[in-house]
Amino acid sequence: MSRNVYDILEERGFIEQCTHEDEVRELLGKESVTFYIGFDATADSLTAGHFLTVMAMMHMQKAGHRPIALLGGGTTMIGDPSGKSDMRSMMTRETIDYNANRFHEQLSRYISFDNDKAIVANNADWLLDLNYVEFLREVGVHFSVNKMLAAESYKQRMEKGLTFFEFNYMIMQAYDFWKLNKLYDCKLQLGGNDQWSNIIAGVDLIRRKEQKPAFGLTFKLLTTSEGIKMGKTMKGAVWLDPEKTSPYEFFQYWRNIEDVKVEECLGLLTFLPMDEVRRLGALEGAEINQAKEILAYEITKIVHGEEEAIKARDAAKALFEGGAKSEDIPTTTYSADRFEEGIDLITLMVDAKLATSRSDARRTIVQGGVTVNEVKVTEFDRVFTKNDLDADGALLVRKGKKSYHRFMTE
Repeated sequence: MSRNVYDILEERGFIEQCTHEDEVRELLGKESVTFYIGFDATADSLTAGHFLTVMAMMHMQKAGHRPIALLGGGTTMIGDPSGKSDMRSMMTRETIDYNANRFHEQLSRYISFDNDKAIVANNADWLLDLNYVEFLREVGVHFSVNKMLAAESYKQRMEKGLTFFEFNYMIMQAYDFWKLNKLYDCKLQLGGNDQWSNIIAGVDLIRRKEQKPAFGLTFKLLTTSEGIKMGKTMKGAVWLDPEKTSPYEFFQYWRNIEDVKVEECLGLLTFLPMDEVRRLGALEGAEINQAKEILAYEITKIVHGEEEAIKARDAAKALFEGGAKSEDIPTTTYSADRFEEGIDLITLMVDAKLATSRSDARRTIVQGGVTVNEVKVTEFDRVFTKNDLDADGALLVRKGKKSYHRFMTE
């Protein structure tokens, strides 16, 4: 008999809070459960932060349950205040629709929507044409303002000021759950732990209005040991779209995470058996790098496919071994006359986004943090010409131990 998916999620480290733990576990063990996860369409690609939720959806679908990916065409027009210190910028309907379609495309790589195995829905379909007075009579009567203000997602905003506009978000998300319950018999909402208050609101609304069971479950948020959300780099978010974050950069992000986070990420973000996860997580010293390489490879394989994962791994190995032969190293190509004139190292670093500004580049160079073709350079005004290119016609700039960029001529 196959294992209960609740136990799988728990063992792998997903579950943070659950409204009715015993009932949810029993339900997942005895029937195919329709559940939903919401995605507000605030960008044109999912991020590494979304990936944990996507993995949970994949585990659930493999166990025979039916996911609903709810695209927030309506809620994105307001913006969730949870975990935010400022109000989100307003987006146009066209931008939100475009983003929602991109999310659907990306989710289709991980979730099968064939033969009703999963559903994609968009809350714009029922939120944008709501009659406000009817909505207040039908839904608003079930909400206590006192209780809402006590919610963690609102508490954080009270000091700076919470607009009435955003205050509606919780009610709208609860309405989504109720609507999906009516349309598809959706009984369970999943989400990150910052969604706990919003999820409880939906569970309570269904139980009050329909006198039917409904449940909520949250996942842990991926954070660094300092409590900062993972999936951010100096250049911004780590995206699942290869045009926004290349498979190589994506691989390197996971290859370079903190040692203490390796076992947790292996459990959450790969399908490796837990015995192997624990074995790799227990490695120490230089050996932990082997675990990081496996982690980066496995995640990149799920997101970008095996071929891209192998290319990224080979590129990383080429760099660590000083070879720099791989075609997958981040590369900038200049016209031949740029190298005829000569390009200064600060410009190279800023162009490669190895520095946030010219002063940042200068400081890093002077402090001895930069090598060019494996030779340390400490003169910030050093200029490179075609005579400095290696046998492959390349200039390889490295910042610190792990950030590389290659420059070539056309």
